[in-house]
Amino acid sequence: MRWRCGWRSSISGNHAQGGWISLLGLALIFGFVNALFRPLLKFLTCPLIILTLGLFVLLINTLLFWLSGLIGQYFGMGFTVDGFWPAFLGSLVVSLVSMVLTLAVRDELEDRHRSKQRGAARS
Repeated sequence: MRWRCGWRSSISGNHAQGGWISLLGLALIFGFVNALFRPLLKFLTCPLIILTLGLFVLLINTLLFWLSGLIGQYFGMGFTVDGFWPAFLGSLVVSLVSMVLTLAVRDELEDRHRSKQRGAARS
């Protein structure tokens, strides 16, 4: 049984099979790979990131997305990435969604912080 999310169907080369449990496992793998390797890769490639004005971070994200696909395939999560461009487009989608969610959560946290400050000033 082949399962595809709406955004993933537009990115040919990224294939997910299985249900929500396998996608949750893949999300855990992706988070683990990002937590372990992303800071190290950013530190080691800092001159390239500066030289390319931050565009090299897209290649780091692509590498991490591809590596997550390999690890997920090894553990039988049913997720494959068929090459560089599908990994690049997939990492671009993940980066954009992450950016939007970060902005939404940050605004909510700032609103809570402001309301706590107003409550403390009134007391």
